Amino acid sequence: MLSLVRRIPPGKVATYGDIARLAGHPGAARAVGNVMRTSRRPDVPYHRVIAAGGRLGGYGGRELLKRALLIAEGVPVVG
Repeated sequence: MLSLVRRIPPGKVATYGDIARLAGHPGAARAVGNVMRTSRRPDVPYHRVIAAGGRLGGYGGRELLKRALLIAEGVPVVG
């Protein structure tokens, strides 16, 4: 699953559900979120995975950091 997240290019995002589907577990978006929350690998761009409907999601309580990282990569963030 983390290998899928590594393949999200700068300036692009995927949802937790997208990652779950690509991993072959279409109903496991919440499980993807749990993995993202607990994993601490420095080589994984966790900030590029967002919640359904375009929401940023929690990002371990650092939503402002996630927003800043996405904006720095050219991702339009509204709201």
